[in-house]
Amino acid sequence: MSSLRPCFPSPCKGEDEGEGPYSARIFRARFKIPTLLLSILFLATCTSHPSADTKSVSTALKVALLTPGPVSDAGWNAAAYQGLELIKAKLGADTALVQTKSPADFEDAFRDFASRGFDLIFAHGFEYTDSAIEVARSFPNTYFVVSSGSESSANVASITFNVDQATYVEGVLAAGVSKTGVVGAVGGIELPSIKLFFEGFKRGFLAQQPKGRILISYTGNFDDVGAAKEAALAQISQGADVLIHNADAAGLGVFLAAEQGHAYAFGVFTNQNNLAPDVVLASAVTSTPLAFLKIATEVKNKTFHSGMLEFGMQDGMVSVAFNPKLESRLPSTAFARARKVEHDLETGQLALSPTPAQPVTAK
Repeated sequence: MSSLRPCFPSPCKGEDEGEGPYSARIFRARFKIPTLLLSILFLATCTSHPSADTKSVSTALKVALLTPGPVSDAGWNAAAYQGLELIKAKLGADTALVQTKSPADFEDAFRDFASRGFDLIFAHGFEYTDSAIEVARSFPNTYFVVSSGSESSANVASITFNVDQATYVEGVLAAGVSKTGVVGAVGGIELPSIKLFFEGFKRGFLAQQPKGRILISYTGNFDDVGAAKEAALAQISQGADVLIHNADAAGLGVFLAAEQGHAYAFGVFTNQNNLAPDVVLASAVTSTPLAFLKIATEVKNKTFHSGMLEFGMQDGMVSVAFNPKLESRLPSTAFARARKVEHDLETGQLALSPTPAQPVTAK
């Protein structure tokens, strides 16, 4: 019987779960703009918490979140939603959430929230960058923050998590656990951020097993669990005994393949160890909720400055969550080596060079 656990529940009844032939992370033009506007109204009602005193104008911070896929994915989008919930709990903010469907939705969603006086709008994906830059010119009093964005302006910030530091640690651990010297990586779409994610894993693995091999494949979307499972099983058939994924909701298929093929796997973005506790060795975790809270707090205190923002292990925003259940079953030296590398990255004793080369020591 599978030991997989269910994904996080959707925040609102009726939320689109990203089903169908199109990816939740790529553009789905078949949806029309009115659908988005209805979704915004519905989800804003579901997640907004206006002041109990309806006779006075609310002075609470107003924060919105745009996601490219369902927040029930137990990964990328779930982490962003947790950040929105943390902001609501800690700062008493009025919050709203919408899952966008197509490129046309991006500007409409931005303009809708900004025109309604939202102070801060998070857009969780690089694909929102151009629309954020464009709309921000018309709303100088609203801050737009794009995850994995590529540009910034007076009121647009892009945030990047150096998650390749965590995947480097996972690569080191994989090298200590693998008996075949072959590991696999399954991604959704071949994006620069995902390639960097896998590059960290590859470098960590080859640092310990220079003659090892890493198999990399992409399914072309982020919601097809079956495709991810088949890709992972294909890698297992080629000798891979440790797998990593960056496939959002489809990553569940990699865990299913690991269980079926008697391999190990790694989680991503959130602690996914409990989704498949018998196969997930560790998870590369980004503290997206804490990063979102930090930014929202600064916006509320009027101390926020936009720009290209970067978070990593040294500031505690990227970490590795090891699975204690498996740690007790596998070679202690493998985990000890991985923990030493993690410590060195956290303290700055080890730094990863920006090019695919061996890491250089910082001091």
